[in-house]
This record gives sequence, C-alpha cells and structure tokens, in this order.
Amino acid sequence: MPNHTPDAPDTPDTNDANDANDTPDTPADILIVEDDENLRIGLMDNLTDEGYRVHAVATGEEGLAAVGERRFELLILDIMLPGMDGYTLCEKVRAAGTDAAVLMLTARSLEDDLLRGFEAGADDYLAKPYRLREMLARVRALLRRKTVRPGGNLTLGEFTVDLTARRVTDGDGKEISMTRTEFDLLSLLVRRHSTALHRDVILDEVWGKDLVVDPRTVDNFVSSLKKKLRWSRTSPFRFAAVRGVGYRLEIDEVPETP
Repeated sequence: MPNHTPDAPDTPDTNDANDANDTPDTPADILIVEDDENLRIGLMDNLTDEGYRVHAVATGEEGLAAVGERRFELLILDIMLPGMDGYTLCEKVRAAGTDAAVLMLTARSLEDDLLRGFEAGADDYLAKPYRLREMLARVRALLRRKTVRPGGNLTLGEFTVDLTARRVTDGDGKEISMTRTEFDLLSLLVRRHSTALHRDVILDEVWGKDLVVDPRTVDNFVSSLKKKLRWSRTSPFRFAAVRGVGYRLEIDEVPETP
C-alpha cells in the first residue's frame, strides 16, 4: 500500500527528473497570490524553471483583477492576505465561473480552517512551511486532473452525476456547484459504491500517487459532499465510514448507466 507520510529528504532524484516530463508541451498559466515577497519571488522562479508561465501578485484584489483579465489553469492562493483574504478570493473567482484548480497555502492546519477552504472552492491545500518537492508534485497533480475522464451518467438518489460534462444536477435539473476534487471524489465513490475503499486508494485515485496528503483531507471532502448533496438520515445514500479502512458509499437505488 502506498505510503503517504512525508519522510523523503527534499533532494532531487531520478523520480523528480521523470516527473518533470509531466509538464505539458504548452506551458500552463499559473497565478500566485502571496503577500510575502520572498516566498512569492522564490515560488515564481521555481515554477518558471519548471516550464510554467507564472504571474504573481501580492494582494487578493490584484489576484481577482488578474483572473478577470486572463485565463489560468492553476491558482496558488495564500490564505492570510492583507485586505481580501484567500478564502474570499477563492469564493469570488468561483462565483465568477473560473474552472482553474485552486491550491491554498496556509500556516494554519485546524480542521475547521481546512474545511472552510474546501467550501470556498479550493481543490487542495498545502501547509507552510512546505518542501519545494511537495509543492511541485501538487502542482503537477492538479494540472494533470484536467485530462478527459470516461463518460456516462450515474445516479445518486435524486442527483445525476454526468462524467462527460463533469457536473452534478439535482431532481429539478439544478446544477450543484462542486470543485474539481469534490467531483473526482464523488464520481469514484459512486462508480465503486458498496465497496469499502481504503484511504490510500482514495488518495491515489483522487489526489495522485506522487502526493503527500494528510488522510484527514478525505474526511473534510466527504463532509463537504454531504453538505452539498443535502444528506440526511432519510437520504437514499450514505457515506459510511469504515473503521480502520476508509469509506463505503451505500446507495439504496442502483446507479444506471445509459
């Protein structure tokens, strides 16, 4: 089973060289919003060295303006920004319709803070201080998720999960807003419903095998899904926590694939 505990030294190795080949031929556009000048410049230089096109600003207001002027594939947002904080910025860019992946940088690791970031629309988070190696791995994984996934529709009670359009609608046809990571997790659980999925399997499938992710992240995203899908004890589906393993999605109605 893969090990998701950070124990490797922050030094280059053969795998890092291979991972660098994951950078697309057409460089991705990345926006960094970080008020610490040293961190901002250092991260911008490192990502530029990896072949990405990088734009960096110091405030949430500047970040919001940048998103309105050009399209980015990835936004790296510090939470503790002066003025408009990272949570608010993430909410605003999601409300504006951006589909860019969002990676939040935080010096805080309380569960409530992490959940707030996911509810604002973040796809992943990274706690400060972070290793450059881990940062680059998360950037590659988030950008890699833009690849096309298998099509088809799945049902979850009143909800329809459209794997081709990557959207979830309720019984009235209203779309349920979800981040890329939330959708990836939901589609995995629905496709493999009634199966107890180990946390390591979930982390590998949704976040990628080359990432070091706190297993509690899965709990936070499941909580977010339950809230967005208006789960209650009378719902025809349940996100069952399997002690010592992970999660099993139990559905009273069998999913249909047209």
